[in-house]
Amino acid sequence: MTAVSPDAVRADAFAGRMTEVLNQGALALLISVGHQTGLFEILGELPPATSGEIAEAAGLDERYVREWLGGMTVGGVVEYAPDGATYRLPPEHAASLTAAAGPGNLAGMMPYIGMMGEVEQRVVAAFREGGGVPYEAYPRFQALQAQETARVYDASLVDTVVPLVPGLTERLREGIDVLDVGTGRGHAPLVLARAFPRSRFTGLDRSEEGIAYARRQAARHSLGNLSYTVGDSTELPGPYDLVTAFDVIHDLARPQETLDAVAAALREDGTFLMGEFAASSNLEENVGHPFGPVLYGFSVFYCMTTSLSTGGAGLGTVWGEQTARRMLGEAGFTDVRVRSVEGDPLNAYYVAGRTGPAWRRGGTGPA
Repeated sequence: MTAVSPDAVRADAFAGRMTEVLNQGALALLISVGHQTGLFEILGELPPATSGEIAEAAGLDERYVREWLGGMTVGGVVEYAPDGATYRLPPEHAASLTAAAGPGNLAGMMPYIGMMGEVEQRVVAAFREGGGVPYEAYPRFQALQAQETARVYDASLVDTVVPLVPGLTERLREGIDVLDVGTGRGHAPLVLARAFPRSRFTGLDRSEEGIAYARRQAARHSLGNLSYTVGDSTELPGPYDLVTAFDVIHDLARPQETLDAVAAALREDGTFLMGEFAASSNLEENVGHPFGPVLYGFSVFYCMTTSLSTGGAGLGTVWGEQTARRMLGEAGFTDVRVRSVEGDPLNAYYVAGRTGPAWRRGGTGPA
């Protein structure tokens, strides 16, 4: 076979891109450190300050803070004034790096990069040997997901996500039965239980640690309308007026069986509200997705491999709108609508009913 000589201009351009990838990968880990140590919050509050002043305010070691600030400076995250050796976080950058940004706090996503690094060698082994990396290999995952869920749903679950289902806010105010599947540490149903005291909420997850944490939080808030149970997502109690599942179905070993169980657990005119990543099942349609590499990276390093570790479906990014619609249809959902939230290109919300949602007929569901 005749070797094809590379185009020199394209080769140089791609080499430059790979250099940038290497730099950005290191920067992601440095940003993760800044998020976890509270340095961005401190920088957002201080006027231009020296590394010593920043370290003192954060209660951290100055030498580490100074080196970190160097990375932030050359990475274009903070501004440095050589005359006084001071550092400043521009407010335009703080808008993506501090808690005040709410769901827009992208610094909160960076610890996932470090988590992937913790299992890299096990993922490499799975490439060679098959199988996958078990859920237990990710001791930080539930904590990270709980932080992300809190950041997103504290700001938007009640006022933005719930209204995606016409009439649901009113039904929750009146009082209905709700189940959250794959609840993790249970933050989503906790937010809803506080907002809608007349409704009754149950969170279900296979993780005993997650459910124990969720129960402690519910007790701390004295929520009598909220309970949690350890259980299998393919064997759901019922009946419920609303079942929710946020960023969980595509991770499961048996997603179709879970969707079947959800359909069976719903009352006749009940609704299934499913939050998932917004992407296509077709690779070519994901080219140019603003979070494309993130989606495939998460899949290889967590979503797909944890499912495969149990002999499961390993959907990964095969799970997209087309696959989701097909599997919901196979579960008996005849009315499926996909909703999005403005300013959130990462998530999509599926509103599904078995016989047509109750709001279309003006009903509230059987008691």
